[in-house]
Amino acid sequence: MKLLTQKITKQLPPLYSQDGKGGKTIAYVKFFTPDSNWTWYGCSYDGEDIFFGLVDGHEKELGYFSLSELKSVRGGLGLPVERDLWFKPQPLDEIAPELFEER
Repeated sequence: MKLLTQKITKQLPPLYSQDGKGGKTIAYVKFFTPDSNWTWYGCSYDGEDIFFGLVDGHEKELGYFSLSELKSVRGGLGLPVERDLWFKPQPLDEIAPELFEER
């Protein structure tokens, strides 16, 4: 499976373009390991390798990850990372509301 299509690449805004939006930052693409609990949501992209988005693994956190890293990762049974073909863009506060709750 191709992790990133030209259509999705055109949809993804450039890095830093969603700064300051907090929970209203839109995730445009979702990647996951089918044989473990890791998920990556891409919100912006440098057009070559680096994404900014939400990483949901041992804990949920915002940060950078790379396409080359996703291509090399394998889950517990050795399966590669896949792209969620049915994912529709949505704000991060709908994906991980606990990260954006006022305290």
